[in-house]
Amino acid sequence: MTTKIKVMSSTLANQIAAGEVIERPASVVKELMENAIDAGSTRIEVFVEEAGLKSIQVIDDGEGIPREEVMSAFERHATSKLLSDEDLFRIRTLGFRGEALPSIASVSKITVESAEEGKVGKQLILHGGEIIDQRTSSSRQGVNIKVEELFYNTPARLKYVKTLQTELAHINDTVNRLALSHPGIAFRLVSDGNTMIKTVGNGDQKQAIAGVYGVNIAKKMREIKESSFDFEISGYVSLPEITRSNNKYITVIINGRYIKNFVLNKAIVDGFGSKLMIGRYPIAVINITLDPQLLDVNVHPTKQQIRISNEKELGQLISSAIEKRMNKEVRIPNALDNLSQRKKRSASLPKDEQTRLAFEQGSNRNTSQESAADTDSSIPEGLKTEETDSNRTPFGDYVDESFSPNYESKILPSQQDHSPLVDKGDGHEEPVLKTLEKIGRATEQSKQFPDLEYIGQMHGTYLFAQNEEGLYIIDQHAAQERIKYEYYRDTIDQTGTELQELLIPIVIEYPSNEAITIKDNKDKLAEASVYLEDFGQNSFIIRHHPTWMPAGQVEDTIKEMIDFFLEKATLTVNRFREATAIMMSCKRSIKANHYLSDEEARELLTQLKYTKNPYNCPHGRPVTVNFTTNDMEKMFKRIQDPH
Repeated sequence: MTTKIKVMSSTLANQIAAGEVIERPASVVKELMENAIDAGSTRIEVFVEEAGLKSIQVIDDGEGIPREEVMSAFERHATSKLLSDEDLFRIRTLGFRGEALPSIASVSKITVESAEEGKVGKQLILHGGEIIDQRTSSSRQGVNIKVEELFYNTPARLKYVKTLQTELAHINDTVNRLALSHPGIAFRLVSDGNTMIKTVGNGDQKQAIAGVYGVNIAKKMREIKESSFDFEISGYVSLPEITRSNNKYITVIINGRYIKNFVLNKAIVDGFGSKLMIGRYPIAVINITLDPQLLDVNVHPTKQQIRISNEKELGQLISSAIEKRMNKEVRIPNALDNLSQRKKRSASLPKDEQTRLAFEQGSNRNTSQESAADTDSSIPEGLKTEETDSNRTPFGDYVDESFSPNYESKILPSQQDHSPLVDKGDGHEEPVLKTLEKIGRATEQSKQFPDLEYIGQMHGTYLFAQNEEGLYIIDQHAAQERIKYEYYRDTIDQTGTELQELLIPIVIEYPSNEAITIKDNKDKLAEASVYLEDFGQNSFIIRHHPTWMPAGQVEDTIKEMIDFFLEKATLTVNRFREATAIMMSCKRSIKANHYLSDEEARELLTQLKYTKNPYNCPHGRPVTVNFTTNDMEKMFKRIQDPH
């Protein structure tokens, strides 16, 4: 069978291009709005019917398309934004390919009206990319374009369209991102006659955040700023108590363009460190400005995937900016605020998320497939797993009731008595507290942590303390986890300085496939305090171990570390050390239903104050909550709430 080569028709070529550019109704909204933004619009209105499948109308007040160029705008690769190959390396507009309008026109019915300031406009009607009619129109400046019956001539594409609620949620998300990216433009989204999004367009990004996420969320956002030779960073991040279960509320904007980038998203989360709970993500709007020559935005038809020069440096700059800002925050949450926030949480979500949740609650629960299908398929599967799991506690929560708040005094060879780790009154201090002070734990955060007077314990789990500001409730396990985590984190970093020789070496054996991986990474394991020697084909011998590993549990601890390493072999040494510190602190902290003496409880509060971050455990859970005196007086009606 012979195949003859033919040049495909322009209609077919545009429909193929539409398959890349126009994935769903939200893609049409995005392309039309980006054209309006590039045209210098100050107000953009979007009207959709039946989630955009029936119609999408975008009206702007931009400079408009010249009357004589309206027809050219629907020819493939026709653009006013890219005139030479040099322009390709300094792109400053959102659109430039010249594929959007002809692609949309090839799979829909379009009516477009356009006029320049003070000039007569033109109306053009196209069906399936073919011109049906053209006439003179009003002279209202800007473009009014209406897309109807999307995919009417490509019914196979409709099979891949989700439910109306899902598609509407995607449209909402698109408008949200553009509103956050361009706070100087007033946006309005109307769905079937209902206004869903409205921003004022006064240039204040925090007000744009309020328009998208609500005023209560905007009040909890904190501004960040940072710069280097190549990059300028600005924007807002939420306080650690305002989080979501996924990273869809992270918006990264580069030179006005919203992008999807795993590395930068991870840098934002890393900037919070252990201040975020495991599996939770912040709300963030990060603006990045850089020379367009450091970007390649021509790597994907949707232009949301881009290449960035010095991406690693940029990620570090973002993490540093967020870490500095969060370190300024005193974060003992108010208990009553937490209760009221939980009630308001649903109302504070963007309208697209409310729409999605409402649909899920009333659907037949096949949403798990849709959710999986709607995730960013461009992110490699391995990276998704690392983002989801990299902050999880790598080892099981082993309970050992024999460990008391004095545990560090047991594991330091220089100190074997179990007396409280506080100032004895003779100028001598026990090791842990002294160590915390030596490594500079009296930070701004610890200085801001209140002095607390211990007054009692409940159910062997929560400590009660007070000061002039009110009542404080401390989770004793979370508090000691924080203390031990910081101790182990610094001790493990000093790998190789203090080792304990074993009287009887330990031999461990692994399957051949795992043994090969271990042998190839013995140097990396040694940097994380796991010292192995080959002992036969699939066996290893352990002759010494760091002093922070408790006697009697050396073999179990090392095996757990190796098992985690085999599961996450791509982790950096620094991340592996951190995971080990989290594991050790979690295992060896007091658990619930463990009653402390008054002396032990006071000691725990003293140690907590000297930690670098006394507000969260290593997993991000709060250590302390408080009821202010005012809260208490309101609860007991000593102060009447205003009516």
